[in-house]
Amino acid sequence: MEPQLSHQVTDSVATVVIRNPAKRNAMTADMWRALPPLLAGLARDPGVRALVLTGEGRTFCAGADISTLQGSAGPAQGLAVAAEEALAAFPKPTVAAVRGHCVGGGVQLAAACDLRLAEDGALFGVTPARLGIVYPSSSTRRLVSLVGPATAKYLLFTAELIDTERALRTGLVDEVLPEGELEKRVAELTRTLVSRSQLTQAAAKEFANGREDRDGHWTEQARAGADTAEGVAAFLERRTPHFTWTPPA
Repeated sequence: MEPQLSHQVTDSVATVVIRNPAKRNAMTADMWRALPPLLAGLARDPGVRALVLTGEGRTFCAGADISTLQGSAGPAQGLAVAAEEALAAFPKPTVAAVRGHCVGGGVQLAAACDLRLAEDGALFGVTPARLGIVYPSSSTRRLVSLVGPATAKYLLFTAELIDTERALRTGLVDEVLPEGELEKRVAELTRTLVSRSQLTQAAAKEFANGREDRDGHWTEQARAGADTAEGVAAFLERRTPHFTWTPPA
C-alpha cells in the first residue's frame, strides 16, 4: 500500500486515518501536503460536525519519514508545521485517537487536536534532539500550553518516550482507555460532541486558542441564531435539544 491519508464520514463524524504501515505510519512529504486541503474540504462540509484523527492498525504515527529529511530538514519541517496549523485551525471539534507510538510529527498532530484519547500502552515522544533538528517555535508553544514548560523541556531535551500514565498526568492526553476500549470510547465521545451546539463549540474553540477580537462577532451570532432559545426550552421541557446553528460557509 502506498503511504496515504484516507477518510470517511459517518454519522456527522469525519475519520482521517494515517496509513503507512511499512514505516509505522510515518508521514511522508506527500502526506503532509495532502492534509491541509483534506481538512479544508471537510471543514466546508456541513455534514461534518467533528473529526477524529487516528493511525492504521496498532500505531498512531511514528513521526516524519526520516528519508525525507536528507540534506535539510527545513522543507519537510515546513510542510509538517503547515499541516499541524491546518489541523489546529479546523473549526469543529477534533479528537486524536492514539494507539502505539505517537512520536515526533505524530505528537505535533495529536497536540493540534482539541482532545486526545489514548489506549493503555501507547508511547509518546518528541525526538528532534536525536537528529539535531530545531523543533518549530509554534509547535513548542503548543506543547508547552498542553503540558507546561517543565514537561515540554523534558520531552524536547531528552527525546525520551513517556508512557500513558505520565502523558495523562502531565496533560498530554485527556483519557487513557484499557486495551480494546479506545474505539468504543471515541464513538461515545463523538456522539456527544455532535449532539451539542456548534455555536458554543466554535466560539469556545476560538477563545480557548487565544483569539481575543471576536467577542462581538459571537454575541451577534448567538443573538441571530436559535441555539440559546432551543437549549433553554429543551432544558425546561426535559427533552433533547435540536440545535440548528452551523458555521457560515
